[in-house]
Amino acid sequence: MTRRLALGAGVCAALVCLAGPPQVLAQRAQGAPSSAPFLWGGDAEGGAPFVEADPKDPTRVVGLDVDIATLVAHALGREPQFVQITFTSLDQSAARGDFSLGLSGIEDTPARRHALAATIPYYEFREVLTVRAADRPRFRTLADLGGRKVATLGGTIAYELLLAAQRDHGIAAVSYDDDVHPYADLANGRVDAVLLDNVLAERSMRKVSGLYTNPDAVAVNHYIGILGPADTGLRDRIDDILRAAMRDGRLEAILRRWNVWNADQPPFFAHVLANAPVGGTPIPETTPVSAIEMTRRYLPSLLTASLVTLALSCLSMALAVLCGAGIAIGRVYGGAALRLVLTAYVEVMRGTPILLQLFVIYYGLAAVVRLPAFVAALIGLGLNYAAYESEIYRGALEAVPRGQLEAARVLGFSTGQTLRLIRGPQAFRFALAPMTNDFVAMLKDSSLVSVLTVMELTKQTQIFATNLGSWVIPGALCAGLYLAMSLPLAHLARRLEAAWQAPTAS
Repeated sequence: MTRRLALGAGVCAALVCLAGPPQVLAQRAQGAPSSAPFLWGGDAEGGAPFVEADPKDPTRVVGLDVDIATLVAHALGREPQFVQITFTSLDQSAARGDFSLGLSGIEDTPARRHALAATIPYYEFREVLTVRAADRPRFRTLADLGGRKVATLGGTIAYELLLAAQRDHGIAAVSYDDDVHPYADLANGRVDAVLLDNVLAERSMRKVSGLYTNPDAVAVNHYIGILGPADTGLRDRIDDILRAAMRDGRLEAILRRWNVWNADQPPFFAHVLANAPVGGTPIPETTPVSAIEMTRRYLPSLLTASLVTLALSCLSMALAVLCGAGIAIGRVYGGAALRLVLTAYVEVMRGTPILLQLFVIYYGLAAVVRLPAFVAALIGLGLNYAAYESEIYRGALEAVPRGQLEAARVLGFSTGQTLRLIRGPQAFRFALAPMTNDFVAMLKDSSLVSVLTVMELTKQTQIFATNLGSWVIPGALCAGLYLAMSLPLAHLARRLEAAWQAPTAS
């Protein structure tokens, strides 16, 4: 469930290359050789206590789900082999056969059980509300947070609960991609509360001071393993292994090893072993919803997110054009020192990832200035693209024939007049086509700002796809909306180019 950006991501991504769907398909056969590795999928970016890179040896992963996968694999007479899968893609990867078993703090939902072969639950967790210690008397329930910002992870039960509270109490649900920054932003005052699993809340309380977690559960649910929908035979064998581990204490030992064993687990284990329904709080959607109905529900959110994407891209492009033009003019007309500084800026912005720049602006500068997420995203995209725009404008300025500049000097034009009346307009015409291309690229790169909690089109599509269990419809809608935004601009740019080139041709 957790989404922490950690060292294990890069290492574990390399492990994916060692496995693939053909190996898993071979394992599905009941007579698979005991020497075949048992491929299991998870997300090492999630971090402790589920799956994370071993601090002592980053080439291997550790965590309670790692131990459970090892327990299952050994009971099947195989050796476990980890496959790194982004958390939001685990359901789709299970369905297509990228691994035999998915474990990564995966929540038990009706939609997930309808689409996949799900194991029996192996852990009971509570969705709990965390606030700043000073706000403890005021904010005890979601109803107390009307009009306030409450953070959680996208595509989770907690997110669905917040959407329901958003309708009922006017809460502003803020979606994150990891479980670290919600609590950091809570401490910094960017959000007013965090709703997440008690496992994550307890861990974050140890790392971030000044917070308080209400022990009362907003909802109760369970972690499960997932398999492909046709893997019911293997699922039943894994269920037997998990029940045996509950009876003989092996599962309890794993949970104690990772400090997540609590008073909720003994009665939960007893219900599972008795084949009785486990206790829990129903989430807002209690029955599977058809793809058409879910599309109808999410379409307004996708359209709203499209407007956010378009507004962010237009404003960021305006900033990039202004700053890029200034940088280009400085590099063409400025002195040696100014040119050196501007060149260094361009190389730094082009040579470092835009995702890193966004993190630095939003999180790195939080101690100095706490920018709103949208403003930080606008500045990050604008300053990054300003470096690329400046190179376009510099090239366009230098493409104006020298003869025209000499003629302007002879006629007594000042440097500013030459730039404004002669060189600038021609350079803008030369730069129009690559500018349009950059704007389309910015529309797509705006998807990166979801890491700053901006709910743009791609982020909303990802949440839709996670809850639907398929990327077909969400992906098609997302692509259509991006095309609807980018194609008219490209058409307008072509018309402008044709109009400006016509006098020259005549």
